[in-house]
Amino acid sequence: MPNSGRISGNVVSARKGGASFEIIVKGKAAHSGVNHADGVSAIGGLALIITELHALTDYETGVTTNVGLINGGMSSNTVAAEAKAKLDLRYITKEQMVDAMDAIQAIVDMPRLQGVTASVRLISAFHPFESSMSDGLLAHYQTQAESLGFSVEGEFTGGCSDAGFTSSMGVPTLCGTGTVGAKMHTEGELCLLDTFVPRTQAVAKSVLLLP
Repeated sequence: MPNSGRISGNVVSARKGGASFEIIVKGKAAHSGVNHADGVSAIGGLALIITELHALTDYETGVTTNVGLINGGMSSNTVAAEAKAKLDLRYITKEQMVDAMDAIQAIVDMPRLQGVTASVRLISAFHPFESSMSDGLLAHYQTQAESLGFSVEGEFTGGCSDAGFTSSMGVPTLCGTGTVGAKMHTEGELCLLDTFVPRTQAVAKSVLLLP
């Protein structure tokens, strides 16, 4: 199924790339009342790491970092021996991807608290879908859409898709050619059914009439 079109009616001509990481921090357990000083908090170490990871966000360049899930410890009266976090990274170019991944690794590797160790592993990654790989195909699609009675523009979005893989291989790519929709990944997710037929026709004509 094609990715849904934007609520504006536009198709997607460029996307951010994204990567997901798991960070594991290990400390030393201790009773927080009896022998607090003997423990080293993995949660405390993770908190320091998260602060620096979030500082990598730069809205002007389009790079964002988000630790959206954390867990650790066993009880409130125990100094936590382990803590984990899931990190989301977004970027616009391959160069940003490489630089950000290097920065993440350096932050995790940096010693902060004696007795705390940290590691990071890449879970998944999407290449960015850069606009240079959609220009020609977008113009072709727009011609077919106009022949069917509707106009459409290309639009940039921060979400990832497989379009990043095809475009990174040098394959002309266009995304978001499905039915117009909105509020993805929420209970209010929707698609406009009256856009199903014309959008499908535009894709079919675009494929059949490729130069």
